[in-house]
Amino acid sequence: MTAKTALITGAGAGIGRATARLLREAGWQVALIGRRAEALEETAAGGAALILPGDVGLPSDVDAAFARIAADWGRLDLLFNNAGMSLPGRPIDEIAVEDWLRLCQTNITGMFLCARAAFGQMRRQEPQGGRIINNGSVSAHAPRPGSAPYTMSKHAVSGLTKTLALDGRRFGIACGQIDIGNALTDMAARFQDGVPQADGSIRKEPVMPVEDVARTVLHMASLPPDVNMPFATIMARDMPFLGRG
Repeated sequence: MTAKTALITGAGAGIGRATARLLREAGWQVALIGRRAEALEETAAGGAALILPGDVGLPSDVDAAFARIAADWGRLDLLFNNAGMSLPGRPIDEIAVEDWLRLCQTNITGMFLCARAAFGQMRRQEPQGGRIINNGSVSAHAPRPGSAPYTMSKHAVSGLTKTLALDGRRFGIACGQIDIGNALTDMAARFQDGVPQADGSIRKEPVMPVEDVARTVLHMASLPPDVNMPFATIMARDMPFLGRG
């Protein structure tokens, strides 16, 4: 194979879709994983892609996706560990345990399972090595009101990134994280109507196009193998992150 290969999780919409399309335009071969096959097909419209319907929180689905990548490509150069979800903001005692567990299955277990499978593939392949980019959040640095489950999950992602960046060195595997603030996804669309602030007020917040995030991921992915960007932050310039609270 001559083109580099990439797997994007949560590729059916938003940041995942924009990144998949940009990587493909840049000459990468892309594999797309997400729960809805039709959404993945829409992401791939107009170009070739490996469509892998599945839930990143289910070990059997992740194993099947990576087995298909190994069979079709023989190697994986990049995992963009992007899939994630959020919950409506509310105090912790008003959050249903079932909702917490559902979020953890995607944001923590899903991240772990995909990173585990990618690390194993990159460790076994020849030449050895590759890159994992985890989707974090500025919420791991400054949480929003009522965001305990989401914020906790993104702290877990930061721990995963740091550990893989360390453990991957001996195998030529780099791991970095992109912390995103107010990219215009379905999750963030409500920011334009007004969201709770630390002082109790409700205010509209600026957003940025998902394509700006995709360009940053492409830059991180295109670094030389012996160079790593452990953390990158990209955000809508005027969002209340610096100075939040």
